[in-house]
Amino acid sequence: MKITDPVGKMTSGREDTVVSIKAEWTCPMHPEIIRHAPGNCPKCGMSLEPKTTMPVEGKIEYTCPMHPEIIRDKPGSCPKCGMALEPKTASMTETESNPEYDDMYKRFIVGAILTLPLLIIAMRDMIPGGGLLDTLAAARTYEWLELLLATPVVLWAGWPFFVRGVQSVINRSLNMFTLIALGVSVAYIYSLIGVLFPYLFPATMRTAKGTVGVYFEAASVIVVLILLGQVLELRARSRTGTAIKKLLGLAPKTARKIDTEGNESDIPLAHVMKGDRLRVRPGEKIPVDGVVLEGLSSVDESMISGEPIPVQKHVGGKLIGATVNGTGSLIMEAQNVGTETVLSQIVRMVAEAQRSRAPIQKLADIVAGYFVPAVIAIAGIAFAIWYFFGPEPRLAYALIAAVSVLIIACPCALGLATPMSIMVATGKGATMGVLFKNAEAIETLRKVTTLVVDKTGTLTEGKPKLMQVVAVPGMDKDRVLLLAASLEKGSEHPLAAAIIEGAVHQGIRLTDTSNFVSHTGKGVSGEIDGKKVLLGNSSLLEDFKIDTGPLAEHARTMRSEGQTVMFVGIDGEIAGMLAVADPIKETTSEAINQLHAEGIRIVMLSGDNKITAQAVAKKLNLDEVAAEVLPDQKATAIKKFQQGGHVVAMAGDGINDAPALAQAQVGIAMGTGTDVAMESAGVTLVKGDLTGIVRARRLSSATIANIKQNLFFAFIYNAIGVPIAAGILYPNFGILLSPIIAAAAMSLSSVSVVGNALRLRRVKI
Repeated sequence: MKITDPVGKMTSGREDTVVSIKAEWTCPMHPEIIRHAPGNCPKCGMSLEPKTTMPVEGKIEYTCPMHPEIIRDKPGSCPKCGMALEPKTASMTETESNPEYDDMYKRFIVGAILTLPLLIIAMRDMIPGGGLLDTLAAARTYEWLELLLATPVVLWAGWPFFVRGVQSVINRSLNMFTLIALGVSVAYIYSLIGVLFPYLFPATMRTAKGTVGVYFEAASVIVVLILLGQVLELRARSRTGTAIKKLLGLAPKTARKIDTEGNESDIPLAHVMKGDRLRVRPGEKIPVDGVVLEGLSSVDESMISGEPIPVQKHVGGKLIGATVNGTGSLIMEAQNVGTETVLSQIVRMVAEAQRSRAPIQKLADIVAGYFVPAVIAIAGIAFAIWYFFGPEPRLAYALIAAVSVLIIACPCALGLATPMSIMVATGKGATMGVLFKNAEAIETLRKVTTLVVDKTGTLTEGKPKLMQVVAVPGMDKDRVLLLAASLEKGSEHPLAAAIIEGAVHQGIRLTDTSNFVSHTGKGVSGEIDGKKVLLGNSSLLEDFKIDTGPLAEHARTMRSEGQTVMFVGIDGEIAGMLAVADPIKETTSEAINQLHAEGIRIVMLSGDNKITAQAVAKKLNLDEVAAEVLPDQKATAIKKFQQGGHVVAMAGDGINDAPALAQAQVGIAMGTGTDVAMESAGVTLVKGDLTGIVRARRLSSATIANIKQNLFFAFIYNAIGVPIAAGILYPNFGILLSPIIAAAAMSLSSVSVVGNALRLRRVKI
């Protein structure tokens, strides 16, 4: 019987296999919220996200990205922030469609189409030639037309905001959706009453034609702008699971099993069991973790170690699933399968680090918790004072005062304060080769005190090169390189390509080799032009009784500089040596100096050997270095820094860096690196240049300062306008702020916010 997993859509062909998913959904902001189905966080309203990413027993849960403690067993909205809950389980076959994104996008398009003519009608007096519209129809007709255009925008396109706003009140967790629902409702209802019952308003509030100023365009524009923000946010959030899916995609789909009778057959990877004998052919991926039983080959383990140099594997050698076999054939025994493999553990660590990272605590959301009830209270007090102590008609004046207070407190500028600055900053960053994944990275980057960097591909170019050729007196360097490169033509040695490339680059034409022999762990030998040639480490030459003494001191110097040394012997005599290394990027040293000038402590974590890592660290004047570090150890090291009170940024380029990139407060990926690293990081440096971190950090500081200025502009009008709208100036000056002036003040605050945000484009970084 075939069992199909209802979440991951995985099918088991074994009769005795039942595949099930113990899926849990949680909210990144509130990890205590755990649900068994997708939905929204009851605290913040954000979509719940999958907590587990591997097949285990159980069912689906949904969580909120902003509040991971919100867990639901079905889809819905977060009761705290109103965002849609998301599944906690990621799978390769999961549909790429996002129903919430599709819905918001459709609402945004329809809302924008209807709002454009609405704006033209409402602003016809300010548009050149707009006065001609007044000759086509009466003012009363245009009011009804505005009502017809605004109603579907507000009641259909903006409906999710009303639902979430009501939920925020029910759950006693006021948020931005509370402000949005309040502002849109007040503007629309006030305008609706103005169209349907204009006689309810005092004569001073009506024009000579008997109409009342309406604000349908304000309600519609708020809805469309917020929908645009939701669409952009959902698109960014949809990429959160991409890194995990790409990690899952690294694993091969099948494995070649050898049965007890020696027959070979391809089986699904899910059917591989501990103890199974598997064949790995040249160029194939290692199916699962295990050990070599037969064969010899080089395996590219860069997806785990981050190091570009393949590792030779012989009998007894450990193999890691999803790494790539070289030109040899191997027979292995499966040891770790399913969720026990190194790849599965990396997937789990990336998922957990992404969920545990606290999102931005936006100032607007914090203030909104106090601002909304305060505005409502002021509106209520204003209504009561005018109703009991105001002049006739007391009810009309009371309604006008209350409505003016609510309109001037419209959250349009408050909602624009952060996204406008973020949008401008991300565009500015892109022109400087710095890509921000989200606003959280922009806000946090300026606070970074410790930068953790990977070596290969981050500080270095990530590709081994021939650095030096040394010949003993009486021997020509080109001759040494010719013999070494010709010998390497038949070698599987990890550094062979660098030597051959170096020889070709110098115009050396290689020759043929005979009697080629590979000496495991030591080097190679063969005959070239009738001469016995050796290429390898000191142990190989010692086996052939060749003294490396004349070059020993020079070799130690090159090793201390992070270079790998190989000796060349000809007919029983030492002839020279070659040094291969991964060169440091030209811009790295200057970048390190600038980062130190910014007061940032720099730590290097590398999977490379200690001698090489320490040599690089000394050359670059790094503050701390740790070598031979595995992926899980990198994430653990970052946790220790964080526990010590450091705000940590991690810069890396390999798949092995993904868990550490996700664990750090800010992950910084090299654009020249892997897609998985870039998806796990909050910042990507397009050119792979560390000086981009300096630029990104300075842009971060400028952006947050700009956001604070925007929030000031957003609130200063409320601080001044709300008391005036409530009628505080009326007793002494006879001034009562009308909804028209309130709306103008609201618009002015929005214009100030947008204008100030655009200043970021001219900031020099």
